[in-house]
Amino acid sequence: MTTTLYALRLGASEFDTGVLMSLFALLPALLSVSAGRLIDRAGPRRPLALAFGSLALAASLPFFFPYLETLYVSTSLLGVSFMYVHIAMNSVFGAHGSPEQRAMNFSWLALGFSVSNSIGPLVAGYAIEWLGHSRAFGVLAIFPVIALILLWWRKRPLPRPVHVPLPKHAGVLDLLRIPGLQQTFWVSLLLATGWDLYTFLIPLYGARIGLSPASIGIILSTFAVATLTVRTAMPLLIKKLKQWTVIFCALCISGTCYLAFPLAQSVPPLLLLSFVLGLGLGSAQPVIMSLLYAASPPGRQGEAVGLRTSLLNGSHTMIPLASGAASTAVGMAPVFWVLAAALLCGAWFARRQVKSAP
Repeated sequence: MTTTLYALRLGASEFDTGVLMSLFALLPALLSVSAGRLIDRAGPRRPLALAFGSLALAASLPFFFPYLETLYVSTSLLGVSFMYVHIAMNSVFGAHGSPEQRAMNFSWLALGFSVSNSIGPLVAGYAIEWLGHSRAFGVLAIFPVIALILLWWRKRPLPRPVHVPLPKHAGVLDLLRIPGLQQTFWVSLLLATGWDLYTFLIPLYGARIGLSPASIGIILSTFAVATLTVRTAMPLLIKKLKQWTVIFCALCISGTCYLAFPLAQSVPPLLLLSFVLGLGLGSAQPVIMSLLYAASPPGRQGEAVGLRTSLLNGSHTMIPLASGAASTAVGMAPVFWVLAAALLCGAWFARRQVKSAP
């Protein structure tokens, strides 16, 4: 949000903003698999420490150098740093406890990300209004510094999967041949696209219909509060529903919300749609990570998460570019509707998995 609004303030077009947002994903698309292998081999602690430090540096760059060109460097570094945080934290939570607890553990991790996503847009929106865009980046740089301090204070080793030496000719394509991983990658791509494009499209859409930065921040925070709400209920949902049923419902809800977004022209309907969309998308992430971890070969869980991250970021490198260009050429409504159609097609696929699951 902060990057999008600052880029627009500095005179960037919607296409330029799409280029900026795609840089969050470009280098992670190329480096995620190698990052996963590194974390499998060396453990998560040092990569996490370096990633938190890099996040603080990247967020502070626009504060010290308030230029559009700085945002290109900052977004690239932010993307790589968060990639390491994401893979390492999934490795830690997946390795903690028994396999029966895995979906629950990923629910707690997702809950933590939801808390962060609830606070971040509110802090960013009001920091922009009270302090200005560049100083808002300085405020956001404080959070990874706090995380680095907390990691340094923890002296006990972090949980990690048992290290298993890779077979001599093991390659990343081996993972794509595993049916369980294929299915998980497919639905994960759709849901992550729905999530990431929300954070890209809503600031653009809000600015286009004349909303203030604080209003946009409240809308984004409503989405995050919804993900937080549904994830507090995930322990109950996991006990009552099949995992593929949760994914099916998430895709149906998300597709329906994206159909309705272009009809919302003020804050109240955008708040409602954002909350419902957050309930849908927020419920799926812990289940997907549990399915992925369970389907991964022993000792290659981090690599599998890295491959998923690479596939998603490869898509997200192009989608913001295409979305920015399309919204400039034909308006934002077709972008919302194409995404809605893709999500609803994914719901049909997930429904088939529900029927075939034991």
